[in-house]
Amino acid sequence: MLERTPALLAPWLDGLASAWFDCTEGPGTWSVRVVLEHLIHGERTDWMPRVERLLEHGERLPFDPFVREAQCAGEVGELLETFREERAASLARLDRLGITPADLDRRGRHPVFGPVTLRQLLATWVVHDLGHVAQIARVMAKRHARDVGPWKAYLPVLADRTSGPAS
Repeated sequence: MLERTPALLAPWLDGLASAWFDCTEGPGTWSVRVVLEHLIHGERTDWMPRVERLLEHGERLPFDPFVREAQCAGEVGELLETFREERAASLARLDRLGITPADLDRRGRHPVFGPVTLRQLLATWVVHDLGHVAQIARVMAKRHARDVGPWKAYLPVLADRTSGPAS
């Protein structure tokens, strides 16, 4: 699943007019561009550093807190390519670790949640991607919320979430 997210987003988003990337769901919510920046930041500072810390230190050394809002420069096409490269590097690192089924039950320490397993961390990474794919779809749909007229009643994607990002 993790290798598919960049492959899904690239043909979906690359080459669209920039107006698609800067709209939001309202105050305090993220644009498509900000979601892409967040995904890149997670690849660089969150997922694999936590996996490696869990395997090396267990619960003795908690994960560093994750700063959810970090910016990366570039146009959307560049952000998509950066995300693809960063994700490929993360998955190569993950593969080199040679994780076994027994490793999945090893525990680390989250700074807020306390003890967590590698299985939970990896599942969260997948669900995190899926949540942001859904978020991108919502943001893009809401760009046309007024344009659909009365059909809005049949389009629940337009009624979803209007507060801050789930990350």
